[in-house]
Amino acid sequence: MPPLLILGTRNRKKRDELAAILRGLALTLGDLADRPDLPELEETESTFAGNAQLKAVGYAKLTGEWVLADDSGLVVPALGGRPGVLSARYAGRQGDDAANNQKLLAELAALPDTPGRRDAYYVCVLALANPQGEVVATVEGRCHGEIVRQPRGTAGFGYDPLFLIREYHRTFGELGPAAKRAISHRARALAQLRPVLVKQFGLA
Repeated sequence: MPPLLILGTRNRKKRDELAAILRGLALTLGDLADRPDLPELEETESTFAGNAQLKAVGYAKLTGEWVLADDSGLVVPALGGRPGVLSARYAGRQGDDAANNQKLLAELAALPDTPGRRDAYYVCVLALANPQGEVVATVEGRCHGEIVRQPRGTAGFGYDPLFLIREYHRTFGELGPAAKRAISHRARALAQLRPVLVKQFGLA
C-alpha cells in the first residue's frame, strides 16, 4: 500500500487542489476531514511559515503520521501587507469568502488603476513534518497579480475572483482549476517540495 500523507486541512477545496497537484506520486492522501476526533489547531503565529509549521508539527504528533500543512493568503502592499495571515478570516468569520472580498474591495476602493497601485500576491508556505513531529522541510511559493474592482468568475475560492493574472488578462476565478494548478502559489510551493517527498518516501 502506498505510504500515507495527511494533508493538514479541513478545507475541501484546498485539499482537492493539493491532491490534484500531487497527482502522480504514489502516496495515499488523507486529510483532517477524515479525523473529526482531532482538534482544530489555532493559527497563533504572525507568519505563514510559523502557522504552517505549527499545524504540521501539531497534527503529526496527534496522528503519528507524516503531515503536510499549508498556510496561505493574500498580501496587498498598498494595505501594508494585509490581509496576510488573516486572509481566511479578514472580515471576522473564518472562511467567509464573500465578506472577505467585500472588505478588501472597500479598503482598495480609493486606489486608482495606475499600474502598480493595486498589486497583490498570493503566498503559500508548506511545512512537512515526520511522525515524530519534526519539521523536515518548509517551502514557499508566490504568485503575483493585481486586485480588480469587482469579482470576475466563479472558479476557485478565497480571493480568486478578484485576483487578476496579468499575462492571461483573467482572474483565477475565470481561469479555472487546470490553469490555476499550473501557475498558482500552491503549485509553485509543491514543485519545490516534490523532490523532498520523493526522497523521504522512496518514490524514485
